[in-house]
Amino acid sequence: MFEGIIPALVTPFKENFEVDFEGIAKNLDYLEKHVDAVVPAGTTGESATLSYQEHIEIVKYVCEVSNVPVIAGAGSNSTREAVFLGKEVEKAGADAAMFITPYYNKPNKEGLYQHYKKIAEELSIPIIIYNVPSRTACNITPDVVSRLARDFDNIVGIKEASGNLKQVAEIIRTTPDNFTVLSGDDFLTLPILTLGGKGVVSVAANVAPHLMKEMYLAFKEGNLKKAVELHYKLMPLFEVLFIDTNPIPVKKALELMGLPAGKPRLPLVELDAEKTEKLKAVLQSLNLL
Repeated sequence: MFEGIIPALVTPFKENFEVDFEGIAKNLDYLEKHVDAVVPAGTTGESATLSYQEHIEIVKYVCEVSNVPVIAGAGSNSTREAVFLGKEVEKAGADAAMFITPYYNKPNKEGLYQHYKKIAEELSIPIIIYNVPSRTACNITPDVVSRLARDFDNIVGIKEASGNLKQVAEIIRTTPDNFTVLSGDDFLTLPILTLGGKGVVSVAANVAPHLMKEMYLAFKEGNLKKAVELHYKLMPLFEVLFIDTNPIPVKKALELMGLPAGKPRLPLVELDAEKTEKLKAVLQSLNLL
């Protein structure tokens, strides 16, 4: 459930910016033969602009229609709200829940420990920490991760998007063998696999799930040469999907491919014409258009 290629799902919207549930189902149809799990209502799913009701309805719907395990986004910068969302996605049928580090608050190490401790004590399903300092202004360090992993059996992994391979290696070195480290950056998927990571929670897998899975399987089968070739083949996609704030480019990519996406909700706006042309060129080079 917690290894392999795991797309962080976009939330498709209709023209009136209501959630497009049929669109979610169509995107799952595109993904499911290639991926190992999915993450609905995470940050790529625009959780910051979803109401609590929408957030829970999306998770519940994905749990009902998905043929792969569901790791629900459930984080908040309020521990009380994170626990509330965690309990709701648990009731909705999620197989696990992912909790971003508290953004804006900038808690110290003990505050981070107590945040996840409270969540772990309140939930029964497995918990995955999500570390993305570039978006949260908060970095959970290896010593805190190791302490949590050893103290709570239901804290089972981390999505690591610090971009710091030394930090990733230290987390892998100091946590129990059954603790799962997942890359949170597509471009670091292969390097993190070589360090002992188990997969990726991916933006690019929304667009090219087959190529991401091919790279992962090549590595798992010991064919490092092929895995490296696929890594470099995918590098332009990894780069162009962050030519603007995520998920602006990935939503435009899905739209160009004829898959449901819709415009992002304000304060995010859709990709401009110049950047769209760059995105289109990369998609064409990978035979995705």
